[in-house]
Amino acid sequence: MTRKIFNSIILTGVIFVCYSCGNRESGNSDEANSISKAFLDNIETVQVVMRHQEQEVFLTGKVEYNPDNIISYVPLISGVIERAYFSLGDRVQKGQALLDVRSTELSALQAERITLEAEEKTAEREMKTAQSMFEDNLLSESELLEATGKLKQIQAAINKIKSDMHVYGTDRGNGIFTVQAPMSGYIVYKKAAQGSTVSADSEAVFTIADLSNVWVTANVYAGDLLFVREGIDVEMTTFSYPDEVFYGRINSLSQVFDPEERVLKARIIMDNSDLKLKPEMSMLVRLKDKTSRQYATVPLDALIFDDDRYFMVVEEAAGNFVIRAIVPQGHNNNVSYIADGLSEGEKVVVRNQLLIYSGLMGGQK
Repeated sequence: MTRKIFNSIILTGVIFVCYSCGNRESGNSDEANSISKAFLDNIETVQVVMRHQEQEVFLTGKVEYNPDNIISYVPLISGVIERAYFSLGDRVQKGQALLDVRSTELSALQAERITLEAEEKTAEREMKTAQSMFEDNLLSESELLEATGKLKQIQAAINKIKSDMHVYGTDRGNGIFTVQAPMSGYIVYKKAAQGSTVSADSEAVFTIADLSNVWVTANVYAGDLLFVREGIDVEMTTFSYPDEVFYGRINSLSQVFDPEERVLKARIIMDNSDLKLKPEMSMLVRLKDKTSRQYATVPLDALIFDDDRYFMVVEEAAGNFVIRAIVPQGHNNNVSYIADGLSEGEKVVVRNQLLIYSGLMGGQK
């Protein structure tokens, strides 16, 4: 709206009885401007308050698994999957049977164990006989020790085979072993179909994740690095729950830029006992930071932009208004931070300030 239009409004809608020129550059006025009482009743002012500047920063991020709460199962032996007891997304408990695998390598171990167990029985009988003969002075001590040592060697070999087989899973006999869930959680990856082959050098057959605790990883660009640091509280929203805000805190901030995305990664550890946050879910992360310096604060609507500069109408005394050139420092929501031009306690006009500004500027011509 031009100055001519503003002057017209003032002349017809409200009555300026008189006005005097102010010094626009210095922001001071030598003469008061008398304004009708009716117009003064429609003017609203607020007092300038000094505050620390709050900077609001938005970061993009996504939900990820907590790597400390995830296990991927890679076969340690070659074989064929006889049966899979789970589907993708299933909740499983630690120790629950997940796979039956048939393996020729395991068959050889089972056969060796059976042979050793037969030898163990024979060695036990021989040791008992040697013990009885030793007590009757029919056998020397060294011969008794030899029989005892032979039994212990066989037992040690059996224990080793059982231990090796336990690593692969639970022995079911006939070359089949059952793989059990190593932890409780959810199946988040599955590549196990009946009849498919597995080997020690193959990729993971399934992955279990405990989703009760997840990470939100936020991307921090170089321009935002000044406002992001460890320990800052954040608010997060997602399209899946548009009316819900998730609260967290930046637990760690990477010190190396990602070579592909050219960002630092900020980590926010979140409790997810209600399972609302799903891995790969996009998140909008908002954080607020306060500067160490205090600035004059006024409502954003009080600012007047004209001729590539910012101004405000200041009420120096009752009914006495001047135009003040100001230097904004920044904005946050509806608050404007002023670096220069205002002092604490001054009153700035926040309603009908454009009418006053136009009238004062017209009076300077």
